[in-house]
Amino acid sequence: MKKLLLASVATLALGGAAGAEDVKIGIILGFTGPLESITPSMAAGAELAINEVNAAGTLLDGSKVTAVRGDSTCVDAAAATAAAERLVTSDKVVAIFGADCSGVTGAILQAVSRPNGIVQISPSSTSPALSTVEDDGLFFRTAPSDARQGEVIAEVLKDRAISSVAITFTNNDYGKGLAEAIQTAFEAAGGKVTISAAHEDGKADYSAEVAALAAAGGEVLVVAGYVDQGGKGVIQAAVDTGAFSTFLLPDGMYGESLVQAIGSAIDGSFGTMPGTYSDGAAKIVEMAKAAGFDGTSTYVGESYDAASLMLLAMQAAGSSASADFKGKIEEVANAPGEKIYPGDLAKAIELIKAGTDIDYVGATNVELIGPGESAGSFREYTIKDGQFVTDRFR
Repeated sequence: MKKLLLASVATLALGGAAGAEDVKIGIILGFTGPLESITPSMAAGAELAINEVNAAGTLLDGSKVTAVRGDSTCVDAAAATAAAERLVTSDKVVAIFGADCSGVTGAILQAVSRPNGIVQISPSSTSPALSTVEDDGLFFRTAPSDARQGEVIAEVLKDRAISSVAITFTNNDYGKGLAEAIQTAFEAAGGKVTISAAHEDGKADYSAEVAALAAAGGEVLVVAGYVDQGGKGVIQAAVDTGAFSTFLLPDGMYGESLVQAIGSAIDGSFGTMPGTYSDGAAKIVEMAKAAGFDGTSTYVGESYDAASLMLLAMQAAGSSASADFKGKIEEVANAPGEKIYPGDLAKAIELIKAGTDIDYVGATNVELIGPGESAGSFREYTIKDGQFVTDRFR
């Protein structure tokens, strides 16, 4: 962040938010749909940051921040854009946190955020297609692209001496992009993909899909799907028929609901999800526990970080208007500056007011590269005795 004091004064003089106001942020996630078991904790992560700033009472001359929720459904673009439009036009939100799934995130960006000039930060949309989308400088994400996750998964498979896999993916932007990234990276590393086939969410029976996957063969079945939808259904059918005994589970398949549904048959399977080992990561788990939710759940850290970046960028700009603070997000996120971790938001606001540079590290070692992209790191895990056990970080 480059010497913010003069910039803040200038912004206020030009019509930024002078004096206390009610700053509304839209939180749009799939509270119904294929990720409904993990989105409550994601929303709670974002609201943890909002509550922390409200407790300090010092953001933008004592402004209060209010979270307004909307349901993206994760998969229904029409419903997601309608919900986002209501947040902007009826609830008058100044920024959008979300969405969760890549397809609806892109739809909201093009149909709502860009036309209204609203900043949008997703904590979990990972499709590589979002890296190059037209966004007018309004779109950011705190989760790394699946182009990187594909490379990490190829490394995991190689390190485990697995030479052939079958891939099944949910038939949408997220699934297609991740499956392509995994196949490209794994084949470049000398591995063999026997089949890469889509599955549709919402089916009662996946025996036909599993039969095709089994016929193609592979030491492991890679399931690039959703933990509460078709991905789980494919695994259950594979277990029931004995087609596969070991599964690789990327980020969309991480969740306690999977272990509860499949039982001990899922033991020995392994996977990846965005994550890091750091003081910030440990701190967010403690803060979440004190607030009454699970801080180890998928994308909680990324959610806290996304909301924090919005709020600190507003303070840096001296304004809650997206047109003013969108250019400050990368500045507060990256070096140089005093490092800021979870629980430090009040301190960060005071530093910004004093014209001191900050480097928001947050819960996930935030570093934004390119057009609002997260550099990211990944946690590799194995399911053992019904528990997700961390193997290492990459």
